[in-house]
Formats: sequence, structure tokens, C-alpha cells
Amino acid sequence: MKRSTATALGRHAVLIVGAAFVVMPFLWMFTTSLQSRAETYSNGSILPTSWHWENYAVAWEAAPFGQYYLNSLIMAAGIVGGHLVLDAFAAYAFARLRFPLKNAIFVVLLAALMIPTFVTIIPAYSLVASFGWIDTYWGLIVPRLADVFGIILLRQYFASIPSELEDAARIDGCSRVGIFFRIMVPLALPAFATLGIFSFLFAWNDFLWPLLVTNSDELRTIQIGLSAFQGRYGTSWNYLMAGTLTATVPSIIVFMFFQRALIRGIAASGLKD
Repeated sequence: MKRSTATALGRHAVLIVGAAFVVMPFLWMFTTSLQSRAETYSNGSILPTSWHWENYAVAWEAAPFGQYYLNSLIMAAGIVGGHLVLDAFAAYAFARLRFPLKNAIFVVLLAALMIPTFVTIIPAYSLVASFGWIDTYWGLIVPRLADVFGIILLRQYFASIPSELEDAARIDGCSRVGIFFRIMVPLALPAFATLGIFSFLFAWNDFLWPLLVTNSDELRTIQIGLSAFQGRYGTSWNYLMAGTLTATVPSIIVFMFFQRALIRGIAASGLKD
């Protein structure tokens, strides 16, 4: 009994230390955003001597952050919607349908996960430029409407659903489309939630692709806006941290609200075949 208690205490101590390492950068970012510009260079404590909440208003007005937020939300909504729809169709085909070279094509998809994103940047940019989609929402969203990771994730979950449910629905006269929307999709909601969270975080935090295909403030996303803001206020760490914190809040909120669905979806889709 004593040994198990000591093991539990040691495990919790390690988790507390790990949590502290994770929280400290966010705490430093928050307190720095409330300091004056002089304090960011002279204050040796993590806590500010005076609290300057107006830094957030100054940072917000110094750049068109409202437009940046809107662009990021539109881009993230388009990418998440594309992943949930297109990845689900492809995943269901690999999990349930029979067609020539299905296993070979799936192996190619698995191999595609090992290809670095940077390898495909130039061909993708050439296609977007040839379509005239530079500095448009089409260029931000369309090239990333489908995702190999999402197809594999949903395929694993669909494959774990008993095929007897589909057989019973087919006996009752349900079509293939009806089976997909009435049976497979409702049963796979945890996997859809997991994919939606990953897709949102990927789209919201993406930097390289929006940097390449946007040229104006009207289409820049929040991450590109922060980079430009850092160029203007590179030494004003209080304003820069205020802008960075406002850009981090949506990701934290999404994760906090859907973390249970994320864990359930990963566990269910990763342990069954």
C-alpha cells in the first residue's frame, strides 16, 4: 500500500512539474503583455510592477487585427469543413467499399504522410498562381480542402464499426448514402470531433502557406499579421505579447471545450483496425 502511494505521489509530482513547464511560457507572455515598455527591459520579476491593460487596445489599434481574425476564421472554417466532408467520403470508401487497387492506393496515402510539406509547396503555389488565386480566399482554402491524416484517422474509426449494422440497414432498404449519413456519421462523431480540432489548430496556426499566397492586409491571416506587427514593433515586447496572446486564445478555447472528444476519438481510432 505504501509503495503504491509513493508511486502515485511520484507520478503526480512529475505531472505537476511538466504542467509548470507548459504553463510558464503562457504566464510570461501574459505578464509581459501588461508591463510598460521600460519594464520589459528592466523588470527582473515575472510580475509587472504596474498593470497596463491598455496595451491590448494599443496593440489592437496598431494593426488591423479585426481583419486578420476574420480572414483566419474564414480560412479555418473552410479547411475544417473540407476535411470533415471530403476526408469522410474517402475514408468510408477505403473502409467499406471494394474497388480495384484499393490497398495499393491506401499504401500510397500512408507513404504520402512521410513527404515533407515543403516538397509540395512549389507545385501547389504554381497551380494556385496559374488559376489566378493569389491573394484570394480560394488560394488560402482550396489547396488544403483534403488531408491524408484525416482520411487515415476516419478510415480507422469506420473500420471499427460492426458491419452488421450496415447489413441490417441494407435489409431495411437503406441505400449506401443513407447508411453513411444515418449510421456511420453519427457513430463516428468522436472521430469527427478529433479531426475538426486538429484541422482548426492546423489552419489557425499555419504560417508558411498564407505567407506565400497573400500580399495585402485584406487577406492576411492572424499569424501573418503578427509577423508584420513584429516588424513594426519588434522591440515593443509588451504590445507584441498582447497581440500574440489574443491570437492564442481561440486555440485554447477550442481545445478546452473539445478535449474530451479529442481524447475519445484518438483512443477509439488508434487502437482498433
